[in-house]
Amino acid sequence: MREKAPELLDLLACSEVFDSSGGGAAKMCRDMGSHFLGKSHWIRSCVKRLKKVSAVYISSLPDPTSRCDIFGLVQFGVGWRKERAREKQESGREREGATRREKEKKNPAKGSGLAWLRCQSPKSSEKRIRGKLNRPKRSSYEGEKPKTRRVDFGSKIWNLSPLRASEQYGMAKHVLLGKQQIVNDLHLLNSSPFADLLNSCLKSKSPSKQTQRIHARIIKSRFCSETFILNRLIDVYGKSNLIDDAHKVFDEMPERNTFSWNAVLSAFVNAGRLEEATRVFESMPVTDQCSWNSMVSGFAQHDRFDESVEFFVRMHREDFVLNQYSYGSALSSCAGLRNLKMGAQIHGSLSKSSYERDVFMGSALVDMYSKCGNVGCARMVFDEMDRRNVVSWNSLITCYEQNGPVSEALDVFNRMMGSGIEPDEVTLASVISACASLSKLNVGREIHARVVKFDKFRDDLVICNALVDMYAKCRRIAEARWIFDTMPIKNVITETSIVSGYAKAANVETASSMFFTMTERNIVSWNALIAGYTQNGENEVALGLFRQLKQDGIFPTHYTFGNVLNACASLADLRLGRQAHSHVIKHGFRFEFGPESDIFVGNSLIDMYVKCGSIEDGTRAFRNMGQRDYVSWNAIIVGFAQNGLGIETLELFNEMLASGEKPDHVTMIGLLSACSHAGLVEAGRGYFHSMMKEYGIEPTRDHFACMVDLLGRAGCLNEAKSLIETMPIEPDAVIWSSLLGACKVHGNIDLGEFVAEKVMEIDPENSGPYVLLSNMYAERGNWGDVKRVRKIMKQNGVVKQPGCSWIEVEGKVHVFMVKDRRQRRKKEIYTALRSLTNVMKLFGYIPNVRDLEANEEGGSGLDSFEEIEVTIDSRI
Repeated sequence: MREKAPELLDLLACSEVFDSSGGGAAKMCRDMGSHFLGKSHWIRSCVKRLKKVSAVYISSLPDPTSRCDIFGLVQFGVGWRKERAREKQESGREREGATRREKEKKNPAKGSGLAWLRCQSPKSSEKRIRGKLNRPKRSSYEGEKPKTRRVDFGSKIWNLSPLRASEQYGMAKHVLLGKQQIVNDLHLLNSSPFADLLNSCLKSKSPSKQTQRIHARIIKSRFCSETFILNRLIDVYGKSNLIDDAHKVFDEMPERNTFSWNAVLSAFVNAGRLEEATRVFESMPVTDQCSWNSMVSGFAQHDRFDESVEFFVRMHREDFVLNQYSYGSALSSCAGLRNLKMGAQIHGSLSKSSYERDVFMGSALVDMYSKCGNVGCARMVFDEMDRRNVVSWNSLITCYEQNGPVSEALDVFNRMMGSGIEPDEVTLASVISACASLSKLNVGREIHARVVKFDKFRDDLVICNALVDMYAKCRRIAEARWIFDTMPIKNVITETSIVSGYAKAANVETASSMFFTMTERNIVSWNALIAGYTQNGENEVALGLFRQLKQDGIFPTHYTFGNVLNACASLADLRLGRQAHSHVIKHGFRFEFGPESDIFVGNSLIDMYVKCGSIEDGTRAFRNMGQRDYVSWNAIIVGFAQNGLGIETLELFNEMLASGEKPDHVTMIGLLSACSHAGLVEAGRGYFHSMMKEYGIEPTRDHFACMVDLLGRAGCLNEAKSLIETMPIEPDAVIWSSLLGACKVHGNIDLGEFVAEKVMEIDPENSGPYVLLSNMYAERGNWGDVKRVRKIMKQNGVVKQPGCSWIEVEGKVHVFMVKDRRQRRKKEIYTALRSLTNVMKLFGYIPNVRDLEANEEGGSGLDSFEEIEVTIDSRI
C-alpha cells in the first residue's frame, strides 16, 4: 500500500481539481483509486498521461481564462470514465459501450476533448459545453438519483494537481473560487493547497478580492483553526494592504506562534502604522531577529530615523545577531539624521562582523558618510572595497557632487567607465548636475550625447530634468527650452528648472509667465522666481511675490526668507526688514545646523540690519543665534566696518579667533576696511602682512584696494603708489581710482594727473577720473584745465551719470536726482533749503567749492545748488 501511495495521492488531487466541474468527475477519480488498487502500473501511466496532456493544453491556450477551460478537464474525466466502462463490460453494459464507441468513430473530433475544443469558436464551444454538461447523467452509484452538472463560465478556473501547477505555468493570477467550491477540503491531506492559492493571489490583478474568497473557503474547511494557514492568510492580507483584515485574523487566532506576531507586525510596519506596530512589538511574548529588523527598517523607511536608531541600539543591547538588513537600515537612518558619530560607531560594529566586505554594506557606508558631509571617510571606505557595483560608484559620485570638490565627481565617473561598469540613470543625473555646478558645458554635452544613444535614458524624467538644469545654469537657455519642449512627461521639477533658468538669464518676464502657467506650483517654484527677481535687482517685485505667496497659503522655507531679507537689505528698508524678521520668528527658525540648516537665515538677518544702519539689531541677531558659522562672523565684522566702527570690528575679530573659527578673504577685507575708516594704519599693515603668513590667505585685488585706500586716507600716497606698482597681479581701475580719490583729498595734483591717466587708459568710458581731475583743477582755480578736461570728455563721448539718492516719507520713497526739475513740490523744497542755509551761515558755515561740482565760471551758491539737487516723487 505504501508503494502505491504516491499514485493514489495524485488521483486524489485530480479528484480535488475535478470538483470544480460539479462533482461527477471527482467521483470517477476516487472510484478509480479504489477499484485499481491492484493495478498501480495503470494508475501511474494514466496520471503521467494526464500531466503531459495538461501541460500541452495549458501552453496552447491563447487565453487561460477562457470559459471553456473547465470543459477540457471534464473531457479528461470522461476519458477516464471510458476506461472504467471498458473494465465493467461484464456488468451488463456491453451494448451501451459499443454504441458509444461507434459514435466516437463517426465523429473523432468530439471524441477528443482537446481537438474538439480547439476547433470551435468560443460561442459555439460554450453552447456545446452547456448542452453536454447540463444533461442529466446517471450516477455511478446504484440507487442514487441523477444529478445535473452546471458550469459557471464567468467565474470558474481549473487548477492542476496538487494546486501548484498554477504557479508553474503562469496561471496564478487566474485562480478563482466562484460560486461552486474549487477544493473539496474533506479529501485534502493538509492545508498546503490553500497556501499555494494564497501565494497565487499576490500575483493576480485583484489580490484583495481573491484573498477574501479563499479566506471564506478556509473558514468552511477543517483548517479554519490551523496556525500555519492563518499565518499565511495574515501575511497575504498584509501584502494586499488589507491591514484591518490581517489584524482581525490575528486577533481571532486560537493559537499564535512567533511567525503570527511577525506577520501582523510586518503588515503594520509596511502600511506606515508605526504606533500600532510598536504596540504589537511590545506585546510579543518572544521576539526574534526578524521582529527587530522589521522595526529598525520600518521606522527608517518612513523617515522616523531617531526611533530606527533607538531600536537598533536596543537590538544590539539584547544580544540579537545583527545582519545586513539591520546594518543597512541603521546606516540609512544615520544618513537621514546626519549623525556622523552614531554612523561611525555602527561602522565599527560592522567591521567586526562577517559583513565587513559585503558590497552592499560598503555602498551604505559610502552613502552615510556622504550625507554626513565626511568626504574623506567616504572615499576611504570606497577605496577599501574589494568589489564595487554601480551603486557603490553612484554613492561616491553623488558624494563629491553634493559636498565637493565637484571636479572629483567627474574624475570618479571617468574611473568608473574605465573599470567597465555601465552607468545607470542615477550616475548620469549626478554627473550632469556636476557639470551644471562647474558650468562645464562641453562635458555636459558629451553626457547628453551618451544619453541620446540609449532608448532607456532618452526619455528618463530625472535625466531630462538634470539636462534642463545644466543648460540653464550654463546660460544656454535656448537649449534648455528645447529639451523642455521635447520631453514627453514633465513634472513640477521640470517646470521649476526652466523657470529658474530664465530667471538667472535675466529674463524674469518669461520666467514669471511660465511660473503662472504651471499646472502645479510648490515652494521651490516660488523660491526660484523670488530669487530671480532679487538677483536681477527687482527687489520690490520679489517682496510682492512674497506677499502673494503668503496670501495663497504656501508655507515659506528658510530659502524664501533668505531671498526676502536680501531684498530688504538691497532696498535698505528697515521697516520691511523688521516685518520679515517677525515672520522668521513666527516660523520658529532657531539658526542651527541640521538636515535643513537655517544658519544662513540668521546670516541674512545680520546682513540686512547692518546694511540698513541698525547696528544694535544686527548685533542682537548675531548674539541670539543658536549656532554660528564663518559667514555669521563675516557678516557682523563687515557690517561693523561699513558703519565706521573700527575698534569694535577688531574686537569682534579677536572674539572670532577665540571661538576657533578661521578667517577667510572676506574677513580680511572687513578688517582692512575697518582699519581704513578708523585710521588704524599700523594695525592695517599688520593684518595685511599676516594674511599669508598666519592664515594662508593669498591677497587678491580687493585686499590691495583696501590697503591702497587705507594708505591714501592716511596721506601715505607714495607708499600707496609703490604698493600698486609692486603688486603680483595687474591693478585694475578700482585700485587706481582709490589712489586718485586720495590725491584729490590731499591736493596732490601732480600725482593725481599721473593716476588719472592710468585710469583713463584702463577704463576710458568711466567718467570718474575726468570729474575728479576737473574738481582738482577747480580747487586750484585752473579753469582752463577744467575746460580742457570737459572738452576731452565730450570728444570721447563720456557722460557723467547723475547722482541719485532717496528717502522714505510716510511709506513713500522719494528719489532725488541731479538736475531734474520734475518734483511737484520743488518751490517748497527750495524755500526750506534757503532757510536751512541761512541758519547755517549764522553759525559761521561758508560753502566750500570742494563740496560742489565745479563749473567753468567757478561760481557756487544756492542758485547753482538749486539746479543740482531737485526731488522726484517716485513710489515703489
